[in-house]
Amino acid sequence: MKEKKERKKHRGRGWVFLLAVLALLLLTASVLTLLDARYVRFYMTGDEEITLEYGTEWKDPGVYAVTTGRLFGELPERLPVETLGGVDTKKLGTYVLRYKTRWLFNDYEAERRVVIVDTTPPVIELKTIEGYTPTWMTGYAEEGYTATDACDGDLTGKVRRTSEAERIIYTVSDSSGNSTTVVRELPDLHYDPPVLTLLGDEHITAEAGLSFEDPGCTAEDNLGNDLTGHIQVDSDVVPWLAGEYTIRYSIVSEEGMEVSALRRVTVTAKELPEENTPPAKTIYLTFDDGPGPYTEELLDLLKKYKVKATFFVTDQQPDYIDLIGRAFREGHSIGVHTKLHDYDYIYASEENYFSDFFAMEEIVYQQTGEHTKLFRFPGGSSNTVSRINPGIMTRLTQAMNDMGYQYYDWNIVSGDAGGTNKTKEIVQTIKDGCAEHRVSMILQHDIKDYSVAAVEPVIKWGLDNGYTFRAIELDSPAMHHGINN
Repeated sequence: MKEKKERKKHRGRGWVFLLAVLALLLLTASVLTLLDARYVRFYMTGDEEITLEYGTEWKDPGVYAVTTGRLFGELPERLPVETLGGVDTKKLGTYVLRYKTRWLFNDYEAERRVVIVDTTPPVIELKTIEGYTPTWMTGYAEEGYTATDACDGDLTGKVRRTSEAERIIYTVSDSSGNSTTVVRELPDLHYDPPVLTLLGDEHITAEAGLSFEDPGCTAEDNLGNDLTGHIQVDSDVVPWLAGEYTIRYSIVSEEGMEVSALRRVTVTAKELPEENTPPAKTIYLTFDDGPGPYTEELLDLLKKYKVKATFFVTDQQPDYIDLIGRAFREGHSIGVHTKLHDYDYIYASEENYFSDFFAMEEIVYQQTGEHTKLFRFPGGSSNTVSRINPGIMTRLTQAMNDMGYQYYDWNIVSGDAGGTNKTKEIVQTIKDGCAEHRVSMILQHDIKDYSVAAVEPVIKWGLDNGYTFRAIELDSPAMHHGINN
């Protein structure tokens, strides 16, 4: 029992001794640590601040960490290092890389700065076109250019272009202030102007007509280039009106230089035959606005009495258009009235009138095989409805006469166009009118049945009283009215 107690006491003393040794060791280590002042040291490969050009490859030069102190110096064992952050060389700026390690329950860090810069100037590339030759017409047409920058991309739209006498200077800067200047030396721009050659005579004489055919002009430069397609034509020729005119041909280069040539055109009036004075008691029966449903009856009547008349025709009733041919074959005169008989249209412009007139003249040609030179204005030459276009009747009468056409008015109005629809009154009006004139030109309308019914009594009366009935010819009295527009 006593031995047991002794052994137990002996073990207790052993633990106390062990703890005392450990305490002493810890104390010694603490004293040594304090005296050694050990810490973590980082070693970087390369500089702490690195500058890189935009777009170049980035590779971390590396870093490692060890511990070091005053008493025991630097230990060879390297501590594990973690890198925080990254570098994008496609973006300008400053990047901070943090290197981190842990030792004795403490974190230690080091930093490296990486600066991405752009010091490379943009590139300007001057374009060239193979085989390109400047001409007088085009002058020098710049062949183009591009500007690119490694950082900013396409800078073509920001190029500053300065033109001088013999060169063009191109300058561009990028966002980092890098600038590039390129000079293009220009070729010799002294070229001979093109030669304009008139086709046909320098002075042309043409009879008045609906159109004038310009012989034209050609152009060629000293390099053999055909520039005819670039000719501008300025003509004051009015083909249907007699007069002196000029056609000017010109070419203007892209730099504003001009060459030109002139042609004189004389439009002459076609000669009309001298007016033939018929014998006294001559009657011209004229009928407007047909053919229509009563024209065949009228033709039968005229054939019965062997009387010739004149028809100023339209295309208002196409179903009866073939009666124009019959009237012509039976010896009657055919003249153009209008095709549409639309006052507002035909008197709106000379072009409208001619379009309508010549469309009807073509119908007459199809029916008769001849082009007539006889016509009557809708409403007569004295009409006032044409005042929608001031002066057009003055211009039309001159133009139509210059083109060799003769217009015919009248000196007796039958009254069938609104005065009366009674045949007896129409007959009496015609008789009274004929008694007042040496030569009578009567206005009737063969689209009025009551007017057609008056023709036979008029013929009988005329033949019984020594009158002669005639169809209008180009030398017949025109009975022109006074023009009111």
